[in-house]
Amino acid sequence: MALHIYNSYTRKKEIFESITPGYVGMYVCGPTVSGESHLGHARPYISFDVVYRYLTYKKYKVRYVRNITDAGHFEEEGREAEDKVSKKAQIEKLEPMELVQKYTNLFHWAMKQFNCVEPSIEPTATGHIVEQIVMIEDIISKGYAYEVNGSVYFDVKKYAASHDYGKLSGRVIDELLDAGNREDVSRELDGQQEKRDAADFALWKAAPPEHIMRWKSPWGEGFPGWHIECSAMATKYLGSNFDIHGGGMDLLFPHHESEIAQSTICNHSAPVKYWMHNNMITINGRKMGKSYNNVIKLTEMFSGNHPLLTQAFHPMTVRFFILQSHYRSTLDFSSEALSASEKALKRLWDAYEVLKNLPVSNNTTPTDSELDSKITNWLNEFEIFMDDDLGSPRVIANMFEIAPIINSLKDGLIPFDAISASTLQKMKDSFQVYLEDVFGLTNINDQNNELLNPIMQLLLDIRKEAKANKDFATSDKIRNQLTQLGILIKDDKEGNTTWGVA
Repeated sequence: MALHIYNSYTRKKEIFESITPGYVGMYVCGPTVSGESHLGHARPYISFDVVYRYLTYKKYKVRYVRNITDAGHFEEEGREAEDKVSKKAQIEKLEPMELVQKYTNLFHWAMKQFNCVEPSIEPTATGHIVEQIVMIEDIISKGYAYEVNGSVYFDVKKYAASHDYGKLSGRVIDELLDAGNREDVSRELDGQQEKRDAADFALWKAAPPEHIMRWKSPWGEGFPGWHIECSAMATKYLGSNFDIHGGGMDLLFPHHESEIAQSTICNHSAPVKYWMHNNMITINGRKMGKSYNNVIKLTEMFSGNHPLLTQAFHPMTVRFFILQSHYRSTLDFSSEALSASEKALKRLWDAYEVLKNLPVSNNTTPTDSELDSKITNWLNEFEIFMDDDLGSPRVIANMFEIAPIINSLKDGLIPFDAISASTLQKMKDSFQVYLEDVFGLTNINDQNNELLNPIMQLLLDIRKEAKANKDFATSDKIRNQLTQLGILIKDDKEGNTTWGVA
C-alpha cells in the first residue's frame, strides 16, 4: 500500500507522491517565542516529528524546515492584533532578543525531552527581513497590495476575484467581507481605518515611536506582518512549490490561507501540494486558555507543579499519550488519562525489553501455524496503518495484542517452537523500528521520577527558605550546581519554582 495523506486543501486522503521523486520538502510553522511552550505546543511538533521520521523510514530524503517566529504583527481570529514579542519584552523588562533567546532555549530544551529530531533548517523571522521586504515589493508591483501611512496591506478582495481565497479554511469571501464591514471600525490598533476592506491583512506595519523592534523599509521604519514571514522562509528554503506544509488546525485561518495568497501571487502558483493539520488538545473537555486557568507549561508537566496535575509526567508519557490518538482527532487531556498512558507505556516497553532478550532459534516451521500467522499479520499491518494517514493508534493497538504473547514466551506459557525464528526476528525488528525509530519513544525508566521528585522538592524547599532569609549565596549555589548536573530550575513572578532535566 502506498502512503496516503489527508490533504486539508482538498479535504480527502491522497496518495503521497513527492514533487521530486525520493525527496520531500516539508515546512512546519514553529513557535512564537514570546513565552514558555505549553502542552498545546507539544502536539504539532511531536506529530510532525513522526511524519518526518516515517518519511525517512520510507527512504525519502527530507528537508524539514521549522521556523522560529521572533517578531511580527499577529492577526489572529478573535483576538486583537499585537506584537507579542515586544509586548512580553516590556512586561519582563528584557530586550526583545534577550526574551527571544530565553524562550527559544526553553523550546529547544522541551523538544529534546520529547526526543524530537532537530529540523534540517530552523530560520528566524528576524533573520529574513530582507526576503520579506522583497516579497512585499513584488506583491505591490503586481497590484495585490497597497501602502497606507507606512503600512502595507494585502488586497484580499482583488485576489479573491481571480483566485480561490478561502478554499483551505472553508471560508466564503463574501461572508468575510460582509462580516468585516459590519464590525466596529474603531479598532484603530489594527489599522482598521487604513484598510480598504476589513478582510485585508497586514504585510508590513509602520512602527509607532514606542515600538522597540523596527526595521528600515521602502515604506518607512516598521516590522513585518505575521503571514509574510512563513511565505518568505518557505520559498527561500523549499522553493516556489514544495510537498508538505504542516501546523495546527488553529492556523488554517487566517495564517495559512494568507500564506497561500501571498505565495501564489509571488510564485505564480499554489505553493504547497499537501496541507497537513493536527487537531487541538482540550483539557477536561475545555479548550486551553488563560481565562480557564488551564494552560499547562511543559516545565510544569514534567515537574507536576500545576493544580490540574496529580503527579509529574515523563516526557515519553506525554509523547506516547499524543501518539495514542490520531493526529487529526481532538485529544482530551486529563491527569487521569496521562496516568493511564504512563502505565500502558510501561507495560509495552517492558514487553519490548523482554522481546529484545528472547533467543532466536533455528526453528523454521512453527508448531502453532495459526498463532504464527496471526502475529505476522499484526506486524504487517504496522506499515499498512501508518500508510493510511499516519495511523499510529492502530499500530500501538497491534503492539498491545502482541505484548502478552511476548510475555507468555518468556514465562514458558507458549513454547518457543510455536512460532518460527523468522517471525520472532520480525517481531524484534518491527518493534525496534516503530517504537524507537518512527514513534521516537525511549525507555521511560531511564528517568526515575519516583526517586528524583522528592529529592528535588527537598532542594527547592531549602532554596526557597534561603531566599526568604536573603541567603542568596546558598540559593545561587543550589541553582548553579543543579544546572551543572543538567537540571534546569525556573522561577516565575508568583514565586513558584519548576524544574526539568536538560
